[in-house]
Amino acid sequence: MGGARGVGWVAAGLLLGAGACYCIYRLTRRRRRGDRGLVLRPSQSAEDLTDGSYDDVLNAEQLQKLLYLLESTEDPIIIEKALITLGNNAAFSVNQAIIRELGGIPIVGNKINHSNQSIKEKALNALNNLSVNVENQIKIKIYINQVCEDVFSGPLNSAVQLAGLRLLTNMTVTNDHQHMLHSSITDLFQVLLTGNGNTKVQVLKLLLNLSENPAMTEGLLHAQVDASFLSLYDSHVAKEILLRVLTLFQNINNCLKIEGHLAVQPTFTEGSLFFLLYGEECAQKIRALVDHDDAEVKEKVVTIMPKI
Repeated sequence: MGGARGVGWVAAGLLLGAGACYCIYRLTRRRRRGDRGLVLRPSQSAEDLTDGSYDDVLNAEQLQKLLYLLESTEDPIIIEKALITLGNNAAFSVNQAIIRELGGIPIVGNKINHSNQSIKEKALNALNNLSVNVENQIKIKIYINQVCEDVFSGPLNSAVQLAGLRLLTNMTVTNDHQHMLHSSITDLFQVLLTGNGNTKVQVLKLLLNLSENPAMTEGLLHAQVDASFLSLYDSHVAKEILLRVLTLFQNINNCLKIEGHLAVQPTFTEGSLFFLLYGEECAQKIRALVDHDDAEVKEKVVTIMPKI
């Protein structure tokens, strides 16, 4: 799918991802507590709102207290608790707008520079939930370069790296901000090839977003990628990874068709993704997958086969 995607679909789809885990947790707690539902009640202090036993959706006044606490305290324990509470509340669409209107995005965003890695992670998680709202993305985009730096320079497979990748994935669901990752594509492939299974899946989700946009096709194909990338097309690779690398190939092919094979054929250097995807070794690997045990993989390969 090439052009800009519908805002309504973006908000609905992303909300499922950003809030799903928290909502499951809430439903479980509510059942244990007699399914009394969501209740808005006043709090004695801002710090009360960070108590792990406080299980209610905050209103605008309470969110304002929490943001003031987050901005004014230097206590790392309180900062972390406040970020968790804000992040949980940002899973609800009404609070995504309220937090923005209260000036909360830069307050949260400033915490991604914190030296405490746990605080940095919680800030990224909160921004991730806030980024479900497309108006919030306009304010969050100023942090993309910093998030990329943390993802590529921080510890591999760390909680901070995964949180950063999730935020970048949310920020690239539409085409609006994808161009900001042009210079990071080669680094993304490096993380893909060196990371563990969870990291690989998250990087591929991000790359799939980019691969659906024809404006990003040339940048993807120019990326310098180690030849070990082709091992991801082996039959023993986990299904959730294999299906995504096959879809990456499919999306790029579709975009090339839309763009008329890039009209003016650019010069791709040896070692680029272009040489890997359109070389004979990749074609052989994809053909071999036609006998894969999994029906979804076989179906995907049958769809791709006429294009290789």
